[in-house]
Amino acid sequence: MSNRLTARRYAKALLQIGDQQGNVPQLQQELETVAATVAAHADLTRLVASPLVLPRKKAEVFETILASAKVSGTLRHFFSVVAEAGRLNLLSDIRHTFAELVDERAGIVEARVSSAQPLSDAQSKALVASLAARTGKTIRLSWQQDPTLLGGLKVQVGSTVLDASIQGQLRQLKTQLLSA
Repeated sequence: MSNRLTARRYAKALLQIGDQQGNVPQLQQELETVAATVAAHADLTRLVASPLVLPRKKAEVFETILASAKVSGTLRHFFSVVAEAGRLNLLSDIRHTFAELVDERAGIVEARVSSAQPLSDAQSKALVASLAARTGKTIRLSWQQDPTLLGGLKVQVGSTVLDASIQGQLRQLKTQLLSA
């Protein structure tokens, strides 16, 4: 089974627990904090990734860290199960998938925009409104500069890519001219 699929199962289980307890936002915040803490400390990152450290030992060390960080009992128990199953190395994937599931439930979708120049506020608002009308969902825009683009932009929403770049328009024109 792939790591992404395994991480999705753990994230779904944590989401179900959060639903039962009514503390999904708290669990999401704590999960973000734990993942950021692990990513920020090289020793913790090595501990999580190391196949040489026994899962039981990882669980004990992680429990100590989480208890001192005053993480909820629910998340501590969750990480105990994950660590003892030898899946602590999936922490980043579990965090990412959990956030995706929470967003999916709330009807939020991320649109990744690449352009040669930053978008103005008016352009961003117009793009968000257009994508929201097209998808029927709330749009969270993330932008990155792509110096390879001469102009225009590329937008990725889920697995759909909308290419409104100059290069994309030239490719379409070439295809039309060759097929005519």
